[in-house]
Amino acid sequence: MKYVDGFVIVVPEKNLPAYRAMAKRGAEIWMKHGALEYIECVGDDLNPDMGGMPVTTFPKMAKAKPGETIVFSFIIFRSKAHRDSVNAKVMADPLMNSTEGKDMPMPFDMKKVAYGGFSVLVEKRKES
Repeated sequence: MKYVDGFVIVVPEKNLPAYRAMAKRGAEIWMKHGALEYIECVGDDLNPDMGGMPVTTFPKMAKAKPGETIVFSFIIFRSKAHRDSVNAKVMADPLMNSTEGKDMPMPFDMKKVAYGGFSVLVEKRKES
């Protein structure tokens, strides 16, 4: 059964270009080591009208401040064991440990990141 690593990240809007560059690098590394899909999404409709239904929005849940946005990201694997194998290879990859990016500041606050691994409960795809 497929397995998904999911992330909700609060990113200052002014740092989105730096975040995008970091995410592109991450996508290359995870895909190189076997991830099935790597997706990074930036908030667009973060306060939707749910027809009066009470919901907690991502900005409220993540305690985003004015000038910050939400990035919702996920990486798809064949299984949890596959995820563990891919992530071990990613962490050992020289690009992840290069001195080139070592002193670069993170474009977000790590204290404002939610991360978890998820077993797929339902999956349905439209055939192309």
